[in-house]
Amino acid sequence: MIEIKNELTEYAEALTSGESAILQELREHCYKHYEDSSMLSGFFQGRVLAMLSKMIRPKYVLEIGTYLGYSALCLAEGLIEDGKVITLDVQEDTNAVARSFVERTDYKDKIEFHLGDALQIIPELTETFDLVFIDADKPNYSNYYDLVFDKIRPGGFIIADNVLWSGRVLESEQDENTKALHDFNQKVLADGRVANVLLPIRDGLMVAIKEI
Repeated sequence: MIEIKNELTEYAEALTSGESAILQELREHCYKHYEDSSMLSGFFQGRVLAMLSKMIRPKYVLEIGTYLGYSALCLAEGLIEDGKVITLDVQEDTNAVARSFVERTDYKDKIEFHLGDALQIIPELTETFDLVFIDADKPNYSNYYDLVFDKIRPGGFIIADNVLWSGRVLESEQDENTKALHDFNQKVLADGRVANVLLPIRDGLMVAIKEI
């Protein structure tokens, strides 16, 4: 993954409030031990997610794609007192690491892990969500969007990661992942039920608010 990076973004990061000690430890653990460390939300994106969550003040957050739990911890920062993050993933090994880090935080009772196929789990969830974060297998982004839409309150938000896909969405010849993300971006833009903005942060964040 190619981050959108220049002197101005480095300046912005330098003048952004820091992450917690446990988040820094988790991020460093990822970069040291995982070849696919680009799957982790970076420092700046994590601070953006935390800030958005603090602005929304959600009671229920759904995260599709846990990885090592970094983004779940960021999203948990904005929860109201009795709020909860429900996070879904299929990888047992990384999920175990996520659970071990979360257990060491004040959010250990606010983050609920589900291991399994999100396409099967989402229809069984009964909560009404204030915020949904999609960061899982790219070909299913549109399917996840459709599955969660009726479970989001009016005024609730959907945020999707990696929607610029290292700039490959601009290419005329696209592989499966790139085409799925390009189609997803067009789907959100064409959906009259939402207003959206595509933020060129890191690998791209699609932010949509459900208006009806």
